[in-house]
Amino acid sequence: MDLGLGGRNYLLTGASRGLGFATARALVDDGARVLISSRSADAVACAVHELGGEPAAFGIPADLADPEAAGRLVDEARERLGRVDGVLISVGGPAPGTALEVAEEHWRSAFESVLLGPLRLLKALVPHLGEGSAIGFVLSTSVRQPIAHLAISNGLRPGLAMTAKSLADELGPRGIRVFGLLPGTIATDRITEIEAASGDPDAARARTQAGIPLRRVGRPEEFGRVAAFALSPAASYVTGAMIPVDGGVLRAL
Repeated sequence: MDLGLGGRNYLLTGASRGLGFATARALVDDGARVLISSRSADAVACAVHELGGEPAAFGIPADLADPEAAGRLVDEARERLGRVDGVLISVGGPAPGTALEVAEEHWRSAFESVLLGPLRLLKALVPHLGEGSAIGFVLSTSVRQPIAHLAISNGLRPGLAMTAKSLADELGPRGIRVFGLLPGTIATDRITEIEAASGDPDAARARTQAGIPLRRVGRPEEFGRVAAFALSPAASYVTGAMIPVDGGVLRAL
């Protein structure tokens, strides 16, 4: 199936590695051009190189928690890509811990990056989006059910999911789609770090896989293909949806 990505242009945040990079890879491989960002300039440069460099891929270091980042990202996207056809917003995972043990400063920091940062970016970008554009949020299965020891994610990501659904209502009349992606356990660096922190990574992986109907963790490229489809014109009637990419972990309808 032709996704219709040829000649289209996308901005992706948090995309120097992991799920964002996998999505950038899928978009570029199908003919789109991308501007990727993350907090590390070196990581961005490396990712752009892996994607083949200009004119298919550009990069800029940016931290969505920085109030000035949104304007810089939009200006760079318009300069490098011209027309922007969509955005995939991904931010780093908040600090782990239970609701009572996580320090207040971590809650405040996560609120800046997980909620306010994406909103600032959209306020700067939406005026430049036309009919047929798409806005995607990389969220988590914590939108629908809590994940042990990730209290901040459990608290903030459902709020961002409802914000996405509100945006779908607001922007639908302009022909702009908004959706969220709910990744389960995908084999990224962050998952490796969480498993290592358990003290027994192999046992942690085995426990995780036992709770997944497909009995394995996902691969980044499996997420990337779903995200690329959702961003593409092929998904032109999909909006306001929260799309699990989780191997069947979520039990609710």
